[in-house]
This record gives sequence, C-alpha cells and structure tokens, in this order.
Amino acid sequence: MNKLLKASFHLSLFFALIFSSQIVKAETPQTECKMTFTLKSWSIFYKSGKGYGTITCDNGQKAKVKLRSQGGGLTFGKGKIVNGHGTFSKVATIKELFGDYATAEAHAGVVKSGSAQALTKGEVSLSLTGTGNGVDIGFDFGKFTITKIK
Repeated sequence: MNKLLKASFHLSLFFALIFSSQIVKAETPQTECKMTFTLKSWSIFYKSGKGYGTITCDNGQKAKVKLRSQGGGLTFGKGKIVNGHGTFSKVATIKELFGDYATAEAHAGVVKSGSAQALTKGEVSLSLTGTGNGVDIGFDFGKFTITKIK
C-alpha cells in the first residue's frame, strides 16, 4: 500500500507540474515587433542578399540587426530594397526573432519595383514588404537570417 501511495503522489506531482507549466506559458506576455531595413541582392540561379535593419517592439525592446538572404532557383537580377518593413507574429521576447527563416518567393520588376514576402521560423512568422530599384525575375527558395549586431 505504501508503494501505491508513493506512486500516486509522484503521478499527482507530475500532472501538477505539467498543468502549472501550461498556466505559466499561457500567461507569458506577448509583444508585437516590427522591423525597418535595407537589403541589396543579386541572383544568377543562386540568390544572395545582405542588409541591415532595426527591430522595435512595443514592450520597449530594440535591436540593430544584420540581414542575410541565401537561396537558389530560377532567378536572375540585381536590386536594392530601400524602404523595407517587416511585421513579426507576437512573441514573448525579441530574442525569439533572431535566426533562420524559410523563404519562397516569386518576383519580377524593372527599375522601380515592389516586394512582398512571407517567412517562417517555427512558430514565428515574418511578413516583409518594401520598395526599391533594380531588375529581377524568377522564383527562388532559401533562407533569410536575422542576426543581432552586438
């Protein structure tokens, strides 16, 4: 009987911990973050882009970031996004925004062009829009990396 009582106690403790962790997770405050950026890119089957930006959150967190885009596909061109804006899904902290996002994009433009793109990184999503100049056409897949500048 004593073993059964201990097992019941451990099982109850286990479920209490699981339940309490779900409560803490549900009560974690969420913040909305946006990014402004510039990005230069080129592509001839392989696509590469580099840029910089600033992420600002409504909870006061802010970070300067380096951007890197890499991928491949049937894509040709060279361009620059000068007025880029990004909107992230809500997160608990700005730290969740750094890392690699999966990308898929179809694009076409001559001289002045516009761009819109949706990216994902696990449960975090990012939508990018921007205006710029250059010449580009094609479609590509790859990754978009956001790194905090120290």
